[in-house]
Amino acid sequence: MSPRKLMFVLPNLFTVTSILCGFYALTLCAGEAAPAQLHQAALAILFAMFFDGCDGRVARLTRTQSDFGMQLDSLADVVSFGAAPGLLVYKWALEPLGFVGLLLAFSFTACGALRLARFNVLAMRSPQGGGGNFFVGLPIPLAASVLVSMIIAHYAATGGEPLEDSARVPVVVATLTLSLLMVSTVRYRTFKDLRLSPRSALVLALVLASGVVIGTRFHPAYVLVAYSFAYLGFGLLESAFLVRHRLVARKAGRGAAPAMVLLDEEEGEDEDEDDGQRMA
Repeated sequence: MSPRKLMFVLPNLFTVTSILCGFYALTLCAGEAAPAQLHQAALAILFAMFFDGCDGRVARLTRTQSDFGMQLDSLADVVSFGAAPGLLVYKWALEPLGFVGLLLAFSFTACGALRLARFNVLAMRSPQGGGGNFFVGLPIPLAASVLVSMIIAHYAATGGEPLEDSARVPVVVATLTLSLLMVSTVRYRTFKDLRLSPRSALVLALVLASGVVIGTRFHPAYVLVAYSFAYLGFGLLESAFLVRHRLVARKAGRGAAPAMVLLDEEEGEDEDEDDGQRMA
C-alpha cells in the first residue's frame, strides 16, 4: 500500500478512537453504576470529543476528505454523543423517573440521530463542500458536552453524592431542551470565519478571563458548564435577532421580502456542510 493511501487511514483512526471512548463510556454505565463510574464515563465522552475534533482537521491537513470518512464520522457521533450521553444521563438522574426518564434519555439519542441524518442530507445536496459559518440546529457533540459538563461539575462539587430529587427537574429541562435544539433550525456559529483582530482578541481575552474567575472563585469544573450554556444562549439570542430582522424585512418589502428570506434560509442550510469528517 502506498504512503498516500495510508494517509486516508489516519483521520479514520481518530474517528474509531472516538467510538472506542464512547463504547467505554457505555460499559461504565451498564448495570448498577457507581457515581465514580459515571464520572469516568463523562470523562471518556470528553476524550471522544477531542478525537472527534481532530479527525476533521487531520483530514483537511492531509487532504484525505472522503464520503466514507463523512459517514463513519456520523456513525461515531451517534455512538459517542448520542447513545453514550443518553444512557449516562439516564443512569445519573433520570432512572428514578421510570418510563418517563427512559423516554427523555431516548429522546436525546433519537434527536441526535435525526440531526445527523439531516446534516448528511444537506451535505449531499451540495457536494461541492466548503463549510459554512453556521450550523443548522445544535451540533450533537456540543449537546453532549452540556450534559457531560453538568455531571462532571456535580461530581466535583459533591464528591460523588447521589443527585437530589429536587435537582432532577433542571436535568429534565436541560435534556428536553437539548433534544429540541438539535432538531430545530436555530443557527449556531461555527466560528470558522473568526480572524485574528483587535476585536476578536479582546473577546477571546474576556472569555478566558471569565473562565479564570469562575474556576478560581467557584470550581474549575464549573468553567465547562459556563462555556456550554453561554454557547447555547448566544445561539438562541442570535437566532432571535435574525428572526426579528426577517420580520421587519417582510413588513418593509411586503411582496419581495419573503422570497429573499426563503433564499437566505436555503443558503443557511448549504452553509451547514463541511469537508469530510466534521462536527455535526
